[in-house]
Parts: sequence; C-alpha cells; structure tokens
Amino acid sequence: MPGPPGARAGAALERWLEIERGQLFLWVPVMLGVGVALWFVLPDTARWRALILAALAVAAAALAVGRGGRGARALAWGAALVALGCALVWCRAERVAAPVLARPAVVQVIGTVERIEPLPARELVRLRIAIDAGLQLPPLVRVNLATRDMPVGLTAGARVRVRARLMPPAPSAVPGAYDFERVAWFDGLGATGRGFAPVAVIAPGRPDSGLRARLTAHVQSRVAGSAGGIAAALVTGDRGAISEEDAEALRRSGLAHLLSVSGLHVTAVVGATMLLVLRLLALSPTLALRWPLPVIAAGAAGVVAIGYTVLTGAEVPTVRSCIAALMVLAAMMLGRQAITLRLVAFGALVVLLLWPEALMGPSFQMSFAAVTAIVALYESERVRGWFERREEGWGKRLARGIASLLLTGLVVEIALSPIALYHFHKSGLYGALANIVAIPLTTFVVMPFEAAGLAFDLVGLGAPFWWVAEQGLRLLLWIAHSAANAPGALAMLPAMPGGAYALMVAGGLWIALWRTRVRLAGIVPAAVGAAWALATPMPDLLVTGDGRHLALRMPGGALALLRDRAGDYVRDTLAENGGVDAELPALAEQRDARCSADLCVVTVERGGRSWRIAATRSGYMVPWREMVALCASVDIVVADRWLPKGCVPRWLKLDRGTLRETGGVAITFGARPHVETVRKPGARHPWLTPPTVMPPRPPRS
Repeated sequence: MPGPPGARAGAALERWLEIERGQLFLWVPVMLGVGVALWFVLPDTARWRALILAALAVAAAALAVGRGGRGARALAWGAALVALGCALVWCRAERVAAPVLARPAVVQVIGTVERIEPLPARELVRLRIAIDAGLQLPPLVRVNLATRDMPVGLTAGARVRVRARLMPPAPSAVPGAYDFERVAWFDGLGATGRGFAPVAVIAPGRPDSGLRARLTAHVQSRVAGSAGGIAAALVTGDRGAISEEDAEALRRSGLAHLLSVSGLHVTAVVGATMLLVLRLLALSPTLALRWPLPVIAAGAAGVVAIGYTVLTGAEVPTVRSCIAALMVLAAMMLGRQAITLRLVAFGALVVLLLWPEALMGPSFQMSFAAVTAIVALYESERVRGWFERREEGWGKRLARGIASLLLTGLVVEIALSPIALYHFHKSGLYGALANIVAIPLTTFVVMPFEAAGLAFDLVGLGAPFWWVAEQGLRLLLWIAHSAANAPGALAMLPAMPGGAYALMVAGGLWIALWRTRVRLAGIVPAAVGAAWALATPMPDLLVTGDGRHLALRMPGGALALLRDRAGDYVRDTLAENGGVDAELPALAEQRDARCSADLCVVTVERGGRSWRIAATRSGYMVPWREMVALCASVDIVVADRWLPKGCVPRWLKLDRGTLRETGGVAITFGARPHVETVRKPGARHPWLTPPTVMPPRPPRS
C-alpha cells in the first residue's frame, strides 16, 4: 500500500540522490560560493551573523529530522558550507584591513618599491610602494610615473622618495561599473595616484630587475608593438605594451582571455614539457625499458607548471590553472582519468578557501565557467560518441574536428556571455568563430615558436622562430580587429539586475553538474533570468558619484554627456552602463538643451510626462537667488558642490551631500521612476567605512 505523498516524495528524492551520488561533491564549492556571495549582497554584520546562524540551524535541523537519509545529509552539508563561505570571506575582509587615505592630497611618499609594472603603451610605469612607518599614510600605495621620469636603474626593493598626488581608491562611478574600491581593499591598497619628477632613490634595490622583467624586455625587443605586448603576456603575464586600441579589439572579439595567463597557457606549457621530456628520455633504450617515463615526464611538467605560475606573477587564474594541471598530472601518474568535473570542483574549492573574494571577479567566474562547460560537454556520452576517434578518411576526420571546435566554442560563448554582459555590459557575437582560429593559432604556433625563440636565443639563432611567432601574433590581431569591427559584432546591455544574473548562473550550474534528466529543469531559471535581464529598461540618466559627470538619454536613444572634456574612462563607463556602443555627443548640442558655461537645463519626454533636469558644469558659483529659483523650476538638479538648503527641486536633489551618501546614481524615468544607487542604504562592508589616515598639512613658509 503506497505511503503518504510526503513519504513518496522523500523516497523519490533518496533514489535520485543515490543515482547522482557521484555528482554531489561538485556542489561543495558552489554552496561555499553561495555563502561568499551572500556576504557581499547582505549589508551589515547583523545580517551576516543571522545568515551564519540560520544556515547552521538548518544544518542541525536536517540532521535531527532527516534520520540519516542522503537528502538530509546533503542539505546539512550545503547549509554548513553556506555558513562557512560567509564566515570565510568575512574573516578575510577583516584580516586584510588597512587604513585608507581620507581625501585627495599632494604628499611626500617615502617607502620601499614592492613591484614595478611598466605600461609602455601608456608611457607610464606603475610602482607599488610599501610606505615607511610614521608618515601617516596608508601602508601600501600605488603611484604612476611617466616613463621619462623613471630613474635609471630603479629596481624592486629600492627605497624611494617621490612627491605624488594621491587619492582614496575610487568606488563604482555608477551602478554596475567596476568597483575598484572593493578590489583595492582586498589587495591592501590604501591610495593611488600620480607621481611627479624628480624621484629620489634613497637606497638601491636588488641588483637586477628580476627574471620576469628581463624576459619581458627581451621578448619586446624581439617583437615590436602590440604583437610584442601579447608575446610578453604569453610568457610573463605582462600586458603593459598592448595598445588600448588593440586591447579593445581583443575584448570586443572575445579573445581577451588569451592575454590572461590561465588554463590555455598552462596546458600548453605542461603538454610541451611532457612531450619534450618523453622524447628525450625515450632516446635511451635503457631508460625506456627500466623507468616509468610517463611518470617522470608528468613530474617534470608539474615542476615547470609551478615555475611558470611564479614567473607570470601567480595571479588567481594562473594559480587555479596550476592547481588543476597538478591534479591532472597526479591522476595520470596514478593511472586515473585525468580531466573530470571533480578536478574542476577541487580547483574552485582551493581558490575559494585561499581567496574567497575572487568569486566576485570576472576572472574567476569566466575561467571556471569555460572549463566547467567544456568538461561537462565532453563528459556527455552522446557528445563523446559524436567526436570520438574512429576509422575514417582524413576528410571526415577533419570535418569532425572542425565540428568539435565549433560546438566547443559555441558552448563556451553561451556560458560566458551572461558573465561578460553582467561585468562588462557587452559581449562579442563572433567570439566562437574567432576562437576556433585564435586558440589553435596561439597554442600550436605562437607559443611553441616563442619558446623555441627563447631557447635558441641562448646561442644567437632565435630570429627565424621569432619571425614565425610575430606573423602568428599579427594574424591574431587581424582576426581580433575583423571580428570586433564586423557589423553587429557587439551585444550591449546596461547594468543587469543581480537577481537576473543569479538565476542564469544557478540554471547553468544545475544543467552542468547533474547527469540525469533532472538537469533540464535548469533551463527554467536560466530562461527567466535571461528574460529579466533583457526586459530591464535602459537607464535614462546616469550621474557619477562626484556629481561632475552626467549622461542623459535623448529621444533617439543616444546618451548625451554634460561635460565636453570628460576623459576616455568616464565616457566608456557611462556608455557601457547605458548600453550604448558609440561616442557620446555633448549635451549642449542637443535640441532640447539650454547650456551656458556654468549650467545646463534640458527637458525630455518619458512615460507621458516631461522631465526637466538642471546640472552645473563648471566650478563657478551661481548667484544664490538664481540657483534657488532654478531649483524650484526643475524636477532634478545635479551638482558637484553643496547646494543651498533653499534649493528644493520638484523631485530629486543630487548635490555633493546627497551623492556622498548614495554614490553614483542611475535613474529610469517613466510612469514609475526608479532610482538605483552605488551605495545601498545601511551597507557597512569594510571598504565603505574604512579606517582613514591623513598626513598633516606642511606649514606655510
């Protein structure tokens, strides 16, 4: 006799989890990541504590009520991991706490140079300086110097003295933009700015510039221009010599991942090392017969992978790829299947345990999304059946290989597009096609010939290899520009709601990590998230957190910019977050705007009503009576200064006092106007209320 519905549902759940038991470990880093993400989403310590306690209570209740069933244990483990993730990133945020500069200032910087990062494409050199004690400055600052001002022979470890204009790390300019303030907090940076000549070297640093810097300089001397910058990025991870035009083409074409030393590069290095060591050792019949050459080759490849990771700066994507490579090599040495989703999950788990904040960055998300999509695709028996090797002619074999590359590229593009749209508000539509050529070109031509060029340079015979590598790199740049400039090459989307993005991520993970037909249920949240993101209206008004810059959507859909002399960063940020892929025209040139040197007043029609907006556009003060009268006649007033209390617009006042509380603002007009702010009400994350320091002002002479 069948039991009650609850018992039947419980039994069905147990049977399903028993079938999927091999997949349960894959959800360990996912649930840990959920806890990390919720810490960033929830505003303050009270909610963080409540989340941890609630998750632990759910875990305890599941164990108490579930009577040892697999479903109860899975729920308990999941809830405990959520609590652990939240606690882990909270502890990490408190552990890296360091004071931040209170306000912009011109100061004397004295300290030890930790890192030197040349940026030849911008004619800059970036110094990371540990500040001497007693200067009342943040412990770690970053200073940009013009290349011409860089002292000859300055190396890491030197003590320097330089006058610089420093400012606190900048928050997101507008909702959805890059949050350097948060990134700098976890990186320990308390201020950034520009240094002025002369730069005094108080004590010399290490006697040489280090292997990484020497290799970068050598590669760039062999291959000129942006091609040399890409060549250096493949060897040492230094991308400073790539021009902004070429870097933008790589981003728009979906090839920017080639510049970040990660899975592709580590895999190529490991594979080449194993092949070379095996071939050399196999030349000896004695070694071939008496020693396990694949095991030795795998060990050598592991050592090289670690060395390559250290050489390229040991950034998170490279460390993650190195960990994955070491696990693959260990599996090969033990005779196990090398590449599985368990391996990917373990790599993600290690990174989250060491750097939980990495979860929120596009690098972590895109790296693991791509690898997970590829491995899940080829773990499918049906897909393996399509592309497994078989006895057939070279024509069919070639066609099968091309189809495999195309399907892989398509799946990766589907996995990465929501991430690119969420973080960068744009995604290249031809990325799959571009990667079909670019990835084999980089893996099998550029990197091997670069390695051969470096090796043969030891005896002065590397020129032919460098020539081949340079031609490959120039072809790569041509592919990038062709894909970036093709009609309709870029999909643009304004700032995506966090809930829509979470639904798409959850749906994608559900599809990728389960094996039974239940996985198809993930299509529902993914589709709902995509529809939500596409249905989100573009903002009509964007205001930066300092109140200096404003972009207003005009009747034709273009965004018009308040200040004609806004820099490229401001223009790009406002255009991307407004969902526009075009130059921003000046607001003063628009038909419905009336602008002087000090003020702009513009009227736009939205949602069946007129909106009248006023904004200051210079540093000169407007007479009090005129300003008060203007405020009373407009719906919104925007200023980069404090406005008088008598200035009361009909709907919203965004002056320095208001913007200090809200940060940048995005407004959507219509029947129900919506205001989105950078700083959420009640948010108390450490980088929002950091301890501050400020050096005393020098006495006037």
